[in-house]
Amino acid sequence: MTNFNGNILEESTILSIENRGYNYGDALFETIKASFGNILFWEDHYFRLMASMRIMRMEIPMSFTMEYLEEQILSTLESNELLKSSARVKLIVHRNEGGLYTPNSNDVSFIISVKPIQDDFYLLQDSFYEVDLFKDHYVSPSLLSTLKTNNKALNVVGSIYVKENNLHNGIVLNTNKHVIEALNGNIFLVKGNIIKTSPISDGCLKGIMRKQIIDIIKSLPDYDIVEESISPFELQKADEIFITNVIVGIQPVTKYRKKVYLNEVSKNLLQKLNVKVRLN
Repeated sequence: MTNFNGNILEESTILSIENRGYNYGDALFETIKASFGNILFWEDHYFRLMASMRIMRMEIPMSFTMEYLEEQILSTLESNELLKSSARVKLIVHRNEGGLYTPNSNDVSFIISVKPIQDDFYLLQDSFYEVDLFKDHYVSPSLLSTLKTNNKALNVVGSIYVKENNLHNGIVLNTNKHVIEALNGNIFLVKGNIIKTSPISDGCLKGIMRKQIIDIIKSLPDYDIVEESISPFELQKADEIFITNVIVGIQPVTKYRKKVYLNEVSKNLLQKLNVKVRLN
């Protein structure tokens, strides 16, 4: 069952071929983890969505309160019998159809879909995980590149490249040849007591899990967080590399080219993250 503008519909409901998200990538989305009716980091998701809608010059309806959209997510979970388990929630906001590149109006509609997932808490993913640079295409850093729009051509092509080369993920560069993120999450490097991640100004996604991990690191006396540009050369100098997103939490990288990595800091941060989840 899918939620379309507050109406629970069969999943087979067909969208118009004039949908602006389909035609022009004129849509935003949030991927959210829900566990037993608890929408994790919902406030952060909500405010990122509102800020993104403003950047996209979408009209924010008066009804789009944090409470209203939370109710719609919970209603969708309930309709799919997922209130007593864990689920991946996708909330899409698209500008209403009409017009070509220039829309006829800035009014929006929303769609909420849900799928079950196994893990209620974030688990340590300590299996072999190899990455490499994806250099076929680059991200041009701007405010738009930090948004979760449904224009994800680079991520699709990059994921195919990863599959063809028997990798687990690809590392994305911007047009300045700086490391900015992985294909499905933000990236962190550990060197000694310094944990480094790419700044938003370099064009990386303004990730929700990225924010949680930065906040956790700031609370730890033994580590310092640095948001600075990362060169590909630094990848082989790092003690650890890990990737973050709201579904997996923290994914340690075990190998990049000939370099093999530890995961001690990842383990420590994962424990702190699960404490934060319980308090969420």
